[in-house]
Amino acid sequence: MTSFPTLDPELAAAVTMLPNLDFSDLPSARATFDSLVGSLLADLSFDGVRVQELSVPGLGDDPDVGVRFFTPENTGGPLPVLLWIHGGGFAIGTAASSDPFCVEVVRELGCAVASVEYRLAPETPFPGPLDDCYAALTHLHAHADEWGIDPSRIAVGGQSAGGGLAAGTVLRARDEGVVPVAFQLLDIPELDDRLTTASMTTFIDTPLWHRPNAILSWQYYLGASYTGSEDPNVSIYAAPARATDLRGLPPTYLCTMELDPLRDEGIDYALGLLRAGISVELHSFPGTFHGSGLLATAEVSKRAMAEALDALRRGLRVVSPAS
Repeated sequence: MTSFPTLDPELAAAVTMLPNLDFSDLPSARATFDSLVGSLLADLSFDGVRVQELSVPGLGDDPDVGVRFFTPENTGGPLPVLLWIHGGGFAIGTAASSDPFCVEVVRELGCAVASVEYRLAPETPFPGPLDDCYAALTHLHAHADEWGIDPSRIAVGGQSAGGGLAAGTVLRARDEGVVPVAFQLLDIPELDDRLTTASMTTFIDTPLWHRPNAILSWQYYLGASYTGSEDPNVSIYAAPARATDLRGLPPTYLCTMELDPLRDEGIDYALGLLRAGISVELHSFPGTFHGSGLLATAEVSKRAMAEALDALRRGLRVVSPAS
């Protein structure tokens, strides 16, 4: 692996313990990721948080979509809610892999979180995963009373590929005009299948995520008809970086990591939003890499988490932190 002189010392001390996720062997990558997440979830406490395994109808003839629904115990509604979409390069991971983040949001903000169990590529290429996320969003909004949530305070967020799915879901919500999304939170989002940015062409062997995996990720997600970066038929809902009109989108928090192939497409998307008149908070965290937040005890990871929570608090107009 290339050495990275600017890598945060706390992260550098742990990086050799991280597994290699090789998307050319997807079964192995899935098993490796599940094992990593399993170790992180083993000691997770849900004290003070109620978790329900629910489902919503899929779009059209699609199957029902699973939702892990987190709420504070002993609270009254209606609650603001974050629709959350997990990462995994469109091809690995589960909703449960985001449980630590969802629990933290509920405890710190006192709001609800609906974590979507969308179908994975390549078994289900675009638009299937996006449809699942959009089905969850529209159902939450239409049935807000049943879920005990405030339909005027719905945020959509996600991490990595989940950040790309979140951006695509929000673009679709804007265009269809059914759900007024109040805020979007895009954490190290995967947005651009064209893979031409400086960070994407430079970082070919960075920890956890790198250009070779990114190439395969988009091939899995966009399916057999995808012809590559010059393909003119890629939907903006699949690759939001291709959108040329970002007007009318909600206020946004977007964060990137310095040593991440996805860094520049995230920054470019944030700048595009700003130029379109959208209120944006953009953070690029020094010395970090894609997924370095898994090393949660590092000071830079703590800072990233605190800033995301604070942005979400303001975006959902949460009056005071939960006690």
